[in-house]
Amino acid sequence: MPRLSRISDVLDMAVTIFCVGCVLAMLGISFVGSFYMFITGDALSWTYSLARLFIPWLGLLSITVAFRRGEHIAMTSLRDIFPMPVVRALKAANYVIVGVFAVLLIWYGTEYAIRSRDLYMVSDQIQIHARWVASAIPVTGVILLIHVLCGVNLFDPPGVLDDVDLNVTREQLIEAGLEPRAEDSKRGSA
Repeated sequence: MPRLSRISDVLDMAVTIFCVGCVLAMLGISFVGSFYMFITGDALSWTYSLARLFIPWLGLLSITVAFRRGEHIAMTSLRDIFPMPVVRALKAANYVIVGVFAVLLIWYGTEYAIRSRDLYMVSDQIQIHARWVASAIPVTGVILLIHVLCGVNLFDPPGVLDDVDLNVTREQLIEAGLEPRAEDSKRGSA
């Protein structure tokens, strides 16, 4: 299981870096357009069109990052409300639903990407094939399915400590510096 978790971790890191790259590319393109307009007084016609081609990638891949990290407020609220057996059943149902959704993204997204034949005319010189945008759909499905198969824990994301995870003695908390020593609390009151 640690090996599967490692695959999910590495994939999540790669997707996060790619999303940051998309944001930086969009900002860079927008900055070039703004700088050009500031210097010349004329606007570049292609900056907005080119920058928006990154939005589908950013939006869809962000789904996988949020899923991997358990950042869905409704799911964590359910974890806190229901007893553990119900939470486990909801968690299993969630994995099945997300897994089916991922398979549908792969199936229909691949077909859509293959059939995309248009070119986005960013400018007279810049043409981007529609497959660039459409391929974000099946890629997102594959990444989401990998996270599901690796057992990403939506109801108990990494880094969240609760009573189930935390079985630590008081001595261990004191040793870690998270709880004051008995001597320290006596000195503070004197």
